[in-house]
Amino acid sequence: MPEKGQKSSKSMLLKDKVALVTGASRGIGEAIARKFAQSGATVIFTYHSSVERAEQLVIELQGYGATVRAVQSDAASFTAAEALMNDIIKEFGRIDVIVNNAGITKDNLLLRMNEAQWDAVQDTNLKSVFNVTKHGLRPMLKQRSGSIINITSIVGITGNAGQANYAASKAGVIGFTQSVAQEVGSRNIRCNAVAPGFIATEMTEALTDEVREAYFKNIPMNRFGRPEEVADVCLFLASDMSSYISGQTITVSGAM
Repeated sequence: MPEKGQKSSKSMLLKDKVALVTGASRGIGEAIARKFAQSGATVIFTYHSSVERAEQLVIELQGYGATVRAVQSDAASFTAAEALMNDIIKEFGRIDVIVNNAGITKDNLLLRMNEAQWDAVQDTNLKSVFNVTKHGLRPMLKQRSGSIINITSIVGITGNAGQANYAASKAGVIGFTQSVAQEVGSRNIRCNAVAPGFIATEMTEALTDEVREAYFKNIPMNRFGRPEEVADVCLFLASDMSSYISGQTITVSGAM
């Protein structure tokens, strides 16, 4: 096994690739950023407010020998996403992988849901995917290569009571993914979605024991997933191993 700061040849699936991961200061995004850094990528990740955690993650990822940048940026802002992409191209000259991971929940039954709860989830979960992908496509088209990975959710496929806003946003991500894949496939740019099921993160830990138990009963593999298991799928989609896979939604849900 290589020591920290060293990389084995088997781990270098993303060597010389520049990757952006949005919303990566915790949970699934953090696991993806870590996996990419371990696999040889230059990693730029965004965070919204967790400055201390972002700084700690930069130090950790640099320990793998990776070039790392942490950027405080709101992916829900069109202009902020544009500035972010311009800065990446100015510094690194290219963008090879985009992981649209930024997301929030504001759960409530539809009859009790207010407009602010609806809009906030759509802006962060869906509009951000448009913003970042829109501005990332131009350099990818120029390169004639790229992999876009959009983190959706099993809820975007099945729906879920009390999450009409979240389910709608994540279903929108799937439709967006399929459309973009068709638009840019001829330029050797791939666009796929990853749909996690119940993954043990800080977001899911906030759920009540009753809700967690109800989810558990619906998972045939009889356990919750780990962020690293989602990151492994993202690594595959970011690498050249998935060079003929596009327009797909891969569920990571234990057959939920």
